[in-house]
Amino acid sequence: MGIFVAILVLSVLIFFHELGHFAVARFFGVQVDVFSIGFGKKLYSKVIGKTQWSISLIPLGGYVKMKGQDDLDPTKISYDDDSYNSKKPWQKILILLAGPFANFLLAFILYFAIANLGVPKLLSSIGSVAPDSPAMSAGLLKGDDIVKINSKDISYWADVGESINQTSDNITLVIKRENELITLTLIPKVIDDINIFGEKITRRIIGISPSGKQTTVYFGLVDGLYYAWDETKKASMLIVESIQKLITGVVSSDKLGGIITIVDVTAQASSAGLLSLFFFTALISVNLGVLNLLPIPALDGGHIMFNLYEMFTGRTPSESVMWYMTVIGWAMLLSLMVLGLYNDINRLIGG
Repeated sequence: MGIFVAILVLSVLIFFHELGHFAVARFFGVQVDVFSIGFGKKLYSKVIGKTQWSISLIPLGGYVKMKGQDDLDPTKISYDDDSYNSKKPWQKILILLAGPFANFLLAFILYFAIANLGVPKLLSSIGSVAPDSPAMSAGLLKGDDIVKINSKDISYWADVGESINQTSDNITLVIKRENELITLTLIPKVIDDINIFGEKITRRIIGISPSGKQTTVYFGLVDGLYYAWDETKKASMLIVESIQKLITGVVSSDKLGGIITIVDVTAQASSAGLLSLFFFTALISVNLGVLNLLPIPALDGGHIMFNLYEMFTGRTPSESVMWYMTVIGWAMLLSLMVLGLYNDINRLIGG
């Protein structure tokens, strides 16, 4: 069941991406010959208007084939009025941007749905105090609720660490203990740690851990929109930073996951409940949007670069350059897919 849900999720993400391209292409009068979910042998197809809508055997992607556009052979050019190549560069750029935009929009919608389903948050209640820690020296006790840090209101546990690390001096805490408010001042301890990318960092701590008490936060319409925007933005920045760390070698290439990892984690998320599935689907949707904007010739970002070149120079790249760069782009993508699959298999063998 989990694998079926994972394939369904991937198909929905691909459908939204390609629907973005399709909608804007049709808006500009471009004929779309094929709209396919998946690659390879067609399992089902139906012609509606002039478009063949298809579901294909390999659910690892999808595509819309516009009249006059062929990634496998960029020399097949048509300049008919309803051809992709007859459109102005800015129109083609909007068609190309529409796919990634659809993925960001889907993530935004999912985060908005999460905001209305209810977001679980840990309360700022102390579960334990470490021995010989700044918290113990200041007199903090198990069961205390942190109400303020340096005059900033604290409601959830996530706010505690963030507020402590935003300061470089002593901190003042207001805690609630048995319906009494108590003000305490302490000096955080600076420790060496690593971030999610494995980089060495310093962090300020006071030696407390959460009690595990949590609440569910429901957002209204306006707050839900703000929440969805903020989460989409944070997810986008996380993906961009991850790509940057991978390119610069901070993150090892063996951390790259392939389709098996995506299916496995999606299946796990689906078994954990609807909220977890929505969170992970939104993240994958953002990931798909960001990756497609990379300036690799076989991706939307690569085609955007070609059209920007045409806008600024007034001429299109030569057919031979287009062909060679497209081949290089596909080689890069296939290499990344093979590397991801290799890492997946290694992780499976290693348990």
